[in-house]
Amino acid sequence: MCYSAQIWADYKKYVRTFGADISVRRYVELFWEKKKSGDWQKIPKAMKAAFAVPRTEEEREVHALIAETDEEQALAFESVLFQQKTRLTGAERVMASGKPTKKAESDVRVAGNKIEQAQRKLSDLRRTELLDRDSRIYPGQYAPVMIRKDGKRLVVPMRYQCRMPGWTEAVERKYPGTYNARRDNLEKAWGQLFGYHHGIMVVTKFYENVERDGKNVVLEFDPQPPREMLVACLWSFSKGGEGEADLFSFAAITDEPPPEVLAAGQDRCIVPIKPENIDAWLTPDPTNLAAQYAILDDRARPYYEHQMAA
Repeated sequence: MCYSAQIWADYKKYVRTFGADISVRRYVELFWEKKKSGDWQKIPKAMKAAFAVPRTEEEREVHALIAETDEEQALAFESVLFQQKTRLTGAERVMASGKPTKKAESDVRVAGNKIEQAQRKLSDLRRTELLDRDSRIYPGQYAPVMIRKDGKRLVVPMRYQCRMPGWTEAVERKYPGTYNARRDNLEKAWGQLFGYHHGIMVVTKFYENVERDGKNVVLEFDPQPPREMLVACLWSFSKGGEGEADLFSFAAITDEPPPEVLAAGQDRCIVPIKPENIDAWLTPDPTNLAAQYAILDDRARPYYEHQMAA
């Protein structure tokens, strides 16, 4: 299964490269929703950075919302720092008094850890230079996905964990693995989406959990030569109930891995389709699934080098 991936987070790349339109309104709705729900961290930093220089009214709305929410986050981290520094000072005073206690010893350790964590988050929040990890998504986070709607390519921010048609939030909690769709199960578990709702996520590398010497490690797989991979996806739209927001969500299709990925200890791999198959993939005919399987079989086949993830 694809544990995480480094994505094209900037929607402008999709516009320049694929001539896609952008659902900026959906970005506005998503950012408001995550601000309200407290799930702001599920939006990758690079997705927010794409609105650093707004040009339209909707982009300016997103830009202002990001600035406001980031400042709220910064104040929250500063509050944690103040509280934990106060806690640490008091605990250190007790430890130096000649009558140390287990509570004070624990407070020194816990407060120190929380101070370090808050400082790291605050520094990350205020950092303006983007790093590779700012474009890395994990299940439950959001990424731009290109679909076809009304005859045009359209980029929509979607959650990387698909909520199947008819599911509620309660149901999907019972099935947390729907961020990947196995190729050998597309007509069964994914039959309501395969042949109907196809998308593409652009990825530059992906990461997998594998076991090494009895321990779990994360490996980074890089296509050689370096390139953008057009990862085949399935997507779903769930209308929000009363008090709930609408949800676009998706899963990446996975298949048997190439030999070098299997040798590294991973038994699944994402499926990058060829550029010439983009429109055929995005406009599937549910009565001709063989054509869709043919696109998946006629995939791009880069060689994947791997290393321990940073």
